This record gives sequence, structure tokens and C-alpha cells, in this order.
Amino acid sequence: MELVVRELYGQAELTEAARLYRRVFGYDQPEHGVSPRLLAALRENSGSVIGALDGDGTMIGFCYGFTGVESGELYHYSQAAVVAAEAQGHGVGRLLKQAQARIARGTGARTMRWTFDPYAVRNAHFNLNVLGATGVRFLPDYYGGDTDRVLVSWDLWHARKPGAPAGAVRSPATDRARLRAGLERHFAAGARWTGVTRDAGEVTYTFESDES
Repeated sequence: MELVVRELYGQAELTEAARLYRRVFGYDQPEHGVSPRLLAALRENSGSVIGALDGDGTMIGFCYGFTGVESGELYHYSQAAVVAAEAQGHGVGRLLKQAQARIARGTGARTMRWTFDPYAVRNAHFNLNVLGATGVRFLPDYYGGDTDRVLVSWDLWHARKPGAPAGAVRSPATDRARLRAGLERHFAAGARWTGVTRDAGEVTYTFESDES
């Protein structure tokens, strides 16, 4: 697939990015959209506003984020990354994250963070197994009812170092209550979520600790 991944500029591109965002997520309520004016402000103030365009110049992917600080640590927060349905499975998401990482490094950030649905196994595999990010915090009902999220942190300068095994959760992929209980238990014990596998309808979440 011919592809260009770059920062977005101008009202037309930012509006198209906002349109793609709504289409991929199926949002029709205006309050769930993203403002092109906000994207313009983020781009000019240490944020990231990146598009993936195919050979015809059609936008098929988009991500955006902003700079955050916690306890003196500067990081880049990736609020959303979307890929059009017809372009999924071609590595577009990885290219968007890599481009976002380059912008984040330029701001002085050491890590990038984002949240994702922990029961979406495909997303978990991409975040933990492919990128090498680490699940660091469980956020129940993050956006309201039935919107559990896990916060991940991705080291932008070094590969993830292996830690000591800290247990696992094995469950049918559809048993969210059991998976949620396992996530709560392991994160409460100070473990980090580092991997996921799926086999015959069951998933296994693996955890590590910083202790050697």
C-alpha cells in the first residue's frame, strides 16, 4: 500500500481528520467529536496531529495527542488513533504510532501514554506484544458506565526490560467480569501487564513485577 504519514495542516485536512475520527468510531453525537480548531492548537503547542494518506491523497488514518506531566515526568499522551476499516491490517496503526513517537521525542518526552479497552484482545496484542508498551494502571469505567480502560506507558528510547513473572489471568475472552477481577487484583499488587495470548477462545494476560 502506497502511504504517506505526516503532520496535518490547514482547515481542510484537520476537518477531514475529525470526520474520519467520527466515522471510525461511529459517533453521531457532536459532543463525541473532535474539534479541528483544537487540533490546530495542539499542533502548535507541543501536541501531535498526524494523518496517513494513501496514494490518492485520501486520509485513511489519523492520531492526535498532547504533552502531559505527572510527578515531574514529562510524557506525551496519545488521545486517539484511528484507521479506516478498509485500511486495517496493513500496518497503518504502527506507522502512526512511530510518527507520533518521533514528535514526542522532540518535545523531550521519555514515554508516551494512552488508554485502551483491555477486553479488546487485538488492541492488547498490538500495544503490549507488538509495540512493547506496558500496562501500568487499571481505570474502571473511565468514560462512564462499562468503559474500563488500562493505561499503558511506552518507553520512547529503550526496549522494555523483562521483569520477574508476577502471575497470569486465564479466562474465556467473553468473560469480562473474570478478566476485570484479574486486572484489578494484579494491578493492586503492583504488577505490570506485559503480554496477552489467545488460544481456542480463551485469553491469557501475563504480568511482571520490577523485582528481579
